[in-house]
Amino acid sequence: MLTSPMNPLTRQTRGAMVTSSWAKNGLAWTPLLLVLLIALTLPTLSIWGSWLQWDSQQAQMIGQLLHTVLPEYAWTSLLLCVGVAVGVIAMGTGAAALVTLFEFPGRRWLEWALLLPLAMPAYVVAYAYTDFFQYSGPLQTHLRTALGLEGALWPDIRSTWGAVLVFTVTLYPYVYLLARTALLEQSQHLHEAAQLLGASRWRRILTVSLPMARPAIAAGTALALMETLADFGVTSYFGVQSFTAGIYKAWLSMDNMWVAGQLATVLLLAVALLLTLEKNQQRRIRYAQTKVSPHTAQRSTLQAQSHAMQWLLLSLALVPLILGFVLPTAVLMWSWLSNPEPLNASRFWLWTWNSLYLAMMAAVLAVVLALTLAIYKRIYRHRLSVFAINWVSLGYAAPGAVVVVGILMPMMLMRQHWPDSTWSFAITGTSVGLVWAYLVRFTSVAVQSIESGYSRIPKALDETSRTLGMVGWKLISRVHLPLLKRSSAAALLLVFVDVMKELPATFVLRPFNHDTLAVVAYQLARDERLGEAALPSLALVLAGLIPVLLISKSLRRKS
Repeated sequence: MLTSPMNPLTRQTRGAMVTSSWAKNGLAWTPLLLVLLIALTLPTLSIWGSWLQWDSQQAQMIGQLLHTVLPEYAWTSLLLCVGVAVGVIAMGTGAAALVTLFEFPGRRWLEWALLLPLAMPAYVVAYAYTDFFQYSGPLQTHLRTALGLEGALWPDIRSTWGAVLVFTVTLYPYVYLLARTALLEQSQHLHEAAQLLGASRWRRILTVSLPMARPAIAAGTALALMETLADFGVTSYFGVQSFTAGIYKAWLSMDNMWVAGQLATVLLLAVALLLTLEKNQQRRIRYAQTKVSPHTAQRSTLQAQSHAMQWLLLSLALVPLILGFVLPTAVLMWSWLSNPEPLNASRFWLWTWNSLYLAMMAAVLAVVLALTLAIYKRIYRHRLSVFAINWVSLGYAAPGAVVVVGILMPMMLMRQHWPDSTWSFAITGTSVGLVWAYLVRFTSVAVQSIESGYSRIPKALDETSRTLGMVGWKLISRVHLPLLKRSSAAALLLVFVDVMKELPATFVLRPFNHDTLAVVAYQLARDERLGEAALPSLALVLAGLIPVLLISKSLRRKS
């Protein structure tokens, strides 16, 4: 008796046979997965390997650092973290509460406009603030002339408090975005119960809304603090003695890569602690969101009360936007237009081209690596793929200074043991080492986007495809990749912009005569040529606006 080709039993048998051979074929991908895992985690692992070189000379040098500069590095980094935490919590949570719980003129456009400071690299804001707030800047000059005063009107902006201000106005959107989402998803029933018990509007906000949003606020604060500890541009330009600056000094001034690596482990531990906190708070956010009523919080309408209160709320909501985006952009535009010695156009376009092609190369490779890891995890469901994705995700938390030291250390060892080998020069003397550093840091950004896309593809679709004999490359090319187009495009864009703005790794690892917009802006500002630094800085802001506008568009759709 002949069996119909459409017989369900035949399909299931054929699907089971194909799945079995398909799972075995997954083992052939294991060596490739191991190579990718080693390449993307070697810089971080080599940092921990610096402690294997411990000897009397290392102990003496670390002892000298402990009695001289290390306490200052630790104290300054702690002050930065405390100041930035207080600043982003106050500014980000306040802005989220204003646009979520109240109704006032301009609220709808402020919901997305408050994200614009994400487009501003912190070091670019530092250049603009220095030009505007310093003793010889336009603000102090006009105030002294108008009021007949002499001397400095406030402390130098290039200080720890100035760095705290810069980080606060550029990093508060991390807290704002998560806190706004948490406030929108709160149950209205809790607010109604508090109102029935006689709680006023402000008491409901302080005792119900904000405490329920605490996990989101903590997660956003942890992200902001990771960016603060990873920074090189602001702390170096302001002369703030943070751990990141100490790592570069140990490498460049003391000419000791092992001490630099050992200092980097301290910074890596601090970042790992913050990353753990952020992950825990994200889990608490998801848990809290699954328990709330589908009825979301309703905004309090102030239109029937006082126009003065409405304009006060609008003014308060505008403060973060003005400090984080409008003022720096206006200062940079003014510096560029009033600069008597404009940049050479051909050199500017060369720097732009260097930035664009490095960013595009790194973005394409990061997306390819992310797709490889995510597809392997989805199709073959191997534990190694889960482990690889988790390890690769740590790369984004690693500061650029740590990644630089982690790449250069094995290259130095290679030169010591094989002086005639050209491999180390092929990596550190060309764009290979720089792109490697980009991939270590930003592949996790692409992985998160691809994983998010895969979460929207039901696994039943894979099972159906297998029963039809569509496995392996056919399943990937005809089913998965078409459905992952938007996630892949988003990953490409996010990595592209991150690489465009990246400074620490680019500053150290760039090949000769391969300056980028970020490096040139930093060097010109460091040489007090702020007018010339304005144009490359504005170009970086323009590049950063693209993903921010896309996020804002998504935010408006969900409102």
